Amino acid sequence: MRVLGVDPGLTRCGVGVVEGVAGRPLTMRGVGVVRTPPDAELGARLVAIEQGIEQWLDEHRPEFVAVERVFSQHNVRTVMGTAQASAVAMLCASRRGIPVALHTPSEVKAAVTGSGRADKAQVGAMVTRLLRLDAPPKPADAADALALAICHIWRAPAQNRLQQAVAAHRTTYASKGRTA
Repeated sequence: MRVLGVDPGLTRCGVGVVEGVAGRPLTMRGVGVVRTPPDAELGARLVAIEQGIEQWLDEHRPEFVAVERVFSQHNVRTVMGTAQASAVAMLCASRRGIPVALHTPSEVKAAVTGSGRADKAQVGAMVTRLLRLDAPPKPADAADALALAICHIWRAPAQNRLQQAVAAHRTTYASKGRTA
């Protein structure tokens, strides 16, 4: 499974590609950051993020895209920019028919470090260890994107089984003339 992880942001949008399957060693295929100037007009920044994501999709051909789920922060302006960058990543993937998964920061931290309250340094250290890198990817947005991809690879099999079970339940219920 090849996954593009996206840590959305207007100024720095972390991107990272990880390949592998749960229970086996994982391989980093690429990591970086799509940057936009903070003083540029919003529309131009979103177009730049789109172009950057499209380049990553063209180059790495992921089977899935994992995006950090935007959560409420105290700074509404920051959360709006993050949500806008997130939407661009989801749009780029969906336009190509690539499935998109959203993972909360605490899900990602728990999957990679064992604690949903891990700090950025702990996430970077575990990404470095799990991908057998010489040093943590910089900036932290890049490491976070790799962590998102790792989280998805590890969680996707269980999530797929759950979705299949729910779909089977609905089909069985519908065949009996009921609604689930």
